[in-house]
Amino acid sequence: MEAIGRRDRTRRRGRDRAMTTANELKDVGNGHFKNGAYDDAVAAFTRAIELDATNHVLHSNRSAAHAGAERWSDALRDAERTIELKSDWGKGYGRKGAALFGAGDLEGAREAYAAGLALEPENAMLRSGLEDVEFAMKRKGESDAGMNQIGDMFRAPDLMAKLAMNPATREYVSQPDFLAMMEEVKRNPSALNNHLRDPRMMNVLSVAMGVKVMSGDDAAKEFGEHEADSKKTEPAPKAPVEEPAKAPEPEVSETRKQALEAKEAGNAAYKKRDFDTAIANYDKAIELDPEDVSFLNNRAAANLEKGDLDACIADCESAIEKGRSIRADYTIIAKAMTRKGNALVKQGKLEAAIDTYQRSLTEHRTADTLKRLNDTEKALKDAATVAYLDPVKGEEARERGNAFFKDQKFPEAVKEYSEAIARNPNDHKAYSNRSASYTKLAAFNEALKDAEKCIELEPTFAKGYTRKGHVQFFTKSYDDAVETYTEGLKHDPNNEELKDGLRRCHEQINRGAMGQLSEEEMKARQERAMANPEIQGILSDPVMRQVLQDMSTDPKAAAEHQKNPMIMAKVQKLINAGIVQVR
Repeated sequence: MEAIGRRDRTRRRGRDRAMTTANELKDVGNGHFKNGAYDDAVAAFTRAIELDATNHVLHSNRSAAHAGAERWSDALRDAERTIELKSDWGKGYGRKGAALFGAGDLEGAREAYAAGLALEPENAMLRSGLEDVEFAMKRKGESDAGMNQIGDMFRAPDLMAKLAMNPATREYVSQPDFLAMMEEVKRNPSALNNHLRDPRMMNVLSVAMGVKVMSGDDAAKEFGEHEADSKKTEPAPKAPVEEPAKAPEPEVSETRKQALEAKEAGNAAYKKRDFDTAIANYDKAIELDPEDVSFLNNRAAANLEKGDLDACIADCESAIEKGRSIRADYTIIAKAMTRKGNALVKQGKLEAAIDTYQRSLTEHRTADTLKRLNDTEKALKDAATVAYLDPVKGEEARERGNAFFKDQKFPEAVKEYSEAIARNPNDHKAYSNRSASYTKLAAFNEALKDAEKCIELEPTFAKGYTRKGHVQFFTKSYDDAVETYTEGLKHDPNNEELKDGLRRCHEQINRGAMGQLSEEEMKARQERAMANPEIQGILSDPVMRQVLQDMSTDPKAAAEHQKNPMIMAKVQKLINAGIVQVR
């Protein structure tokens, strides 16, 4: 007995020396952190963790050091380890929030700070972090809205015309690099910042906004530099690392230490995909400390990867029940629910999985669980769609729709054609017939979509082109209708309906070209044409503007232009759209 007592005292002295060394290394790391030597701080904290792997303060401090070096993924890993070791400590959530904030995941950072404040509502660091994140989110929203407004301004159909008429910007529209710059800003409004030093862009902004816009250099020349504005801003001081706790950590029992060691051994085996060994170690940990829900969660994960789905679900349910009985953190219960949902998905029980994911989100909302819920709902919907397929019943529904159409009961016809499409989504005739019904109901957007889907499914089906052309004719898009009817005639040259539609379009186009429309009709046609990106492109082309000018002032040059089929195709496009009239 005396020998055993000596061995126990020797082991305790060894542990005390290790803990003392770990605390000394922590002090060294804190010193490096305060001096901005983040890599040295990480090295010191890492050596300390090797001696005392379950000390949550060490992982917290190393997370701060990684954040100081802007290694956000490493900072996040240590923050999550801190929370795992001490889930009721608010600072761990603060470390996680800082890491996510630095990585640009504002929503995740907000959730982390909020989780910490739920534990420690008066924690000033967490409150300040949450305020910073919400301010950044607000600024980001305002920035996005501002960029959208800039994009709308540059995509305005009359901007190029304004630039061409303004003496200060008239020459720009013939410069290829300027046009490329304008196209880039149209596609990506954020690119405006790359061109603000170009004086042409300043003039463009002046024309677009109707006010004088000056560059920074121009403003400095006109108003003078303010000395206070050019003063160098001092960087904000770094956040201090967690100081050593004055009060000693509660002593961990030997049984608890053995349970944690078994858990770590299980985690190591899990990473090696040795799931049987991992489960055996988690069994041991649970036997030693049945109150720790994380052991059940980990065993559930191992069973899930092993493919023992029933065992995984049983572990998750035990973890949920145990967690509620001991009032465990809601994130732990949510994790068990999500894992149960994953197992149910693998079993093909999608409705049960959806219910489980929804329950998990009520406990703790995470992006991962939300994505799994959305994916499962989509999979369930797709499965229901596939199960509903029946081409024979689809044919019957289409015939019922035809009967309603003949009786001019167009809403009822649409309903039956929709049923036919649900039963057989590849039935191009059902889309064609529904397009005709929508046209009768003056639902032209829906009619156009169905006609285009019909053509997509069967490009040689002439009826699809007549449906689409009729919609374009009724919406007075005569130029587009001409293209549609012409394309249809390529597949069925003798189709009288296509020929008649083409003839009626040319009659309307000629009326506009010859000035036979009323002023209101011509104005409406031109407004529709100006909303067409192709028309905008033609009008903003400096070559085409010169062509149009030559045709009105220089007959010889106009004759030369008429020999160019590409130019004449664009001119005809403008004539068809009512932009150019022939007198």
